[in-house]
Amino acid sequence: MTANDDLKALIRTIPDFPKPGIQFRDITTLLLDPKGFATAIDRMAAATRGEVDLIAGIEARGFLFAAALAVPLNAGVLLIRKDGKLPGATIAEDYALEYGHDRIVMHEDALVPGARVLLVDDLIATGGTARAAVRLIRKAGGVVEQAQFLVDLPDLGGTEALRAEGLAVDSLLAFPGH
Repeated sequence: MTANDDLKALIRTIPDFPKPGIQFRDITTLLLDPKGFATAIDRMAAATRGEVDLIAGIEARGFLFAAALAVPLNAGVLLIRKDGKLPGATIAEDYALEYGHDRIVMHEDALVPGARVLLVDDLIATGGTARAAVRLIRKAGGVVEQAQFLVDLPDLGGTEALRAEGLAVDSLLAFPGH
């Protein structure tokens, strides 16, 4: 048994979703387990380096982890959303998808320059959205040097892409493939 096997056992794999050949890692089964979810949050909090002012969660499942981590880390929650979902003035970052482009936004007054931000999401795959979130936070003057994920799909390269941007990256679990 290795570290975090207890959490890995709580994640269901659904073959061929959303298309043939994909092994979908369904975290909803972990979220349904109060002890498992609490354990995941405790371990993510323990992996945090230094103090942080804000936990940035990427829509939508990242919000769950950001809010839960904010409590033990005594930090605020910064929402990174899809375009068109936030009222008021926002700043945006565009990024490439496999077939096309997308945009994420945050409120332009969501952080003060120099705020220390921890980026969080449920899963890292190719890292495109996470890298766009890092650029967005930095554009607003935030200092983001670390990111945490429940699940890493290392074969897709997202963790290495974030490390190339100068971030320390931690994930509790890794699954081969995509």
